[in-house]
Amino acid sequence: MTALIPVLRVAHVFVTLAMIGVVLIQRSEGGGLGIGTTQGMGAFMTGRGTANLLTRTTAILASAFFAISLTLAVLSRGANAPGRDILAPVPKAPALVVPVKPVVPSVPLK
Repeated sequence: MTALIPVLRVAHVFVTLAMIGVVLIQRSEGGGLGIGTTQGMGAFMTGRGTANLLTRTTAILASAFFAISLTLAVLSRGANAPGRDILAPVPKAPALVVPVKPVVPSVPLK
């Protein structure tokens, strides 16, 4: 399991960078970078098709980012304290120990 954490971290970085790139490419109401909305003669997709593709890609990358983040959190749990599990039930508190009164001798000591 511990060998999976570095792989997931690298995948997390790639998904993060891809999501940043896709969000920057999208055309916003303010214009954004607007790279993904070319209207040239040899356009591969229409403006609407490009927007749909980028929206779907953003949703997929966001879902992957969320899933990888949760997986890393679960796998990294208790890394500092062995035997501690964030998904395990809370241990019950130990029973209270009531102190016993000391035995007093019936005859006073001199």
